[in-house]
Amino acid sequence: MMRGFVPIVAFAFLSMTGCGREEAAPAAQAPAPVHASNVPPMAPTNIVRLAQASKDHTTLVAAIEAADYVTAVAAPGPLTVFAPTNAAFDALPAGTVDSLLEPANVDQLRRVLQYHVTTSALSAKSLRDGQILGMTNGAKTTIRVEGDQIWINDARIVSSTPADNGMLHVIDAVLLPPAGR
Repeated sequence: MMRGFVPIVAFAFLSMTGCGREEAAPAAQAPAPVHASNVPPMAPTNIVRLAQASKDHTTLVAAIEAADYVTAVAAPGPLTVFAPTNAAFDALPAGTVDSLLEPANVDQLRRVLQYHVTTSALSAKSLRDGQILGMTNGAKTTIRVEGDQIWINDARIVSSTPADNGMLHVIDAVLLPPAGR
């Protein structure tokens, strides 16, 4: 029942966001995932290691591992990862996370995760109101700045941490890609 729900929510959500501004970061294909057992050693401040060290990102880490996406996010970069907190995943409709973590839904899970990654290292200071980012799943997101608050689509950036391979922005909502992305 939830399989069709996520794309419908994403389509409705994205149809309300602004479009038509110049793209700031080109969309790129994410590197092919590799089994976690083949992951090369990572620096302690690599994006993956930062997420693994956070008690607020256990669901994100579980999703990255379930999608076999560790190597892609641990790549040398530059990457920017918009990292939803556990509370952000908990706010999704009941059953959504469990459904995405099922092996049969690994492709959909990868698309969701790739919608949280762009192939540029973007600090909070470099993000501008109306800026459109190309994400690694090929879809676009929009930055909104309101005073000192920065939003990506409808997720607020809570904090930012530089990493050896780019930038990690903690966000308070899960970004749902448009249908078909």
